[in-house]
Amino acid sequence: MNEHLLSLVRKLKETHSLSLAEYRALVEGQTPELAALLAKEADEARRAVYGNEVFVRGLIEISSFCKNDCRYCGLRRSNGQAERYRLTEDEILSCAREGYGLGFRTFVLQGGEDAWFTDERLCAIVKEIKTEFPDCAVTLSLGERSCESYLALYKAGADRYLLRHETADEEHYAKLHPAELHFENRMRCLSDLRKVGYAVGCGFMVGSPGQTAKTLAKDLKFVETFRPEMCGIGPFIPHHATPFANEKPGSVEQTCYLLSVLRLIHPSLLLPATTALGTLDARGREKGILAGANVVMPNLSPVGVRKKYELYNGKICTGEESAQCRDCLDLRMKSIGYRVVVSRGDPKPIPRKGDL
Repeated sequence: MNEHLLSLVRKLKETHSLSLAEYRALVEGQTPELAALLAKEADEARRAVYGNEVFVRGLIEISSFCKNDCRYCGLRRSNGQAERYRLTEDEILSCAREGYGLGFRTFVLQGGEDAWFTDERLCAIVKEIKTEFPDCAVTLSLGERSCESYLALYKAGADRYLLRHETADEEHYAKLHPAELHFENRMRCLSDLRKVGYAVGCGFMVGSPGQTAKTLAKDLKFVETFRPEMCGIGPFIPHHATPFANEKPGSVEQTCYLLSVLRLIHPSLLLPATTALGTLDARGREKGILAGANVVMPNLSPVGVRKKYELYNGKICTGEESAQCRDCLDLRMKSIGYRVVVSRGDPKPIPRKGDL
């Protein structure tokens, strides 16, 4: 193996930091042998913090309406072919009740940026979940909102917020999003979430149109410096009703490689093995866990709407990725040496540089 790349892996393991040029070299230098080494180091780093535990989150996709027109997303407002739906408060609570019975202690409410879900409505839903299930965590993934909105939802009981930054390169961001969405505002939202007090998650697509080793290096450096508690990455998969319909999907191999790098950047990160990994590869989530991930998010949404939440082509939405198949999930994780645990799976504090 290339000695320079091996030295970068050693440096990352020891210092949890590389320069932009070094991250770029690591991205460009990916080989199966280097990926295997990184996965081994990532596994050791993850086990030192979390052992062999895999945390489950019950995913509730509350709305497929979205005001935005992002070029990569099947929920974009100009997709006239999309079947839209919006869950009621009772339906969302019913999903949470079913999930609680199945052993889930974190619920993730995810949706497009749907103006129907005002602060008043969302706060009522969050309060009801926290009142009925006080031992559970509530994670929101509902896009860009005002700082006042984030604060109101936090006061209502929301614990965590996922807002993928998608890319840390401003020019690349503009290629992926419509003109009315701005890189600066996405960064502002992430900063606001941190100031409010949430456990914050960011993340990016792997293999998105226009992505390069240079832009990926910026993503890795951003995660290093922003220090999120969670980071969600998954391969880009095109959707037939978007401008990127004919673009190539990202790769499972590169996604897993970058999961390993992220684990070494912050050993205490909560890293999901995403549905997109499972969509491109039947064993994609197992591969993600073996590369350093430690979270899976089975679907708790009503069966009748799962196909309608079509972010990309072929999104798996029934069968073993569903929350109802807990036994299947337990067996799949056990087969690779991990165990699914019933807990909130709170993020461990990420040590500051002086504590490393």
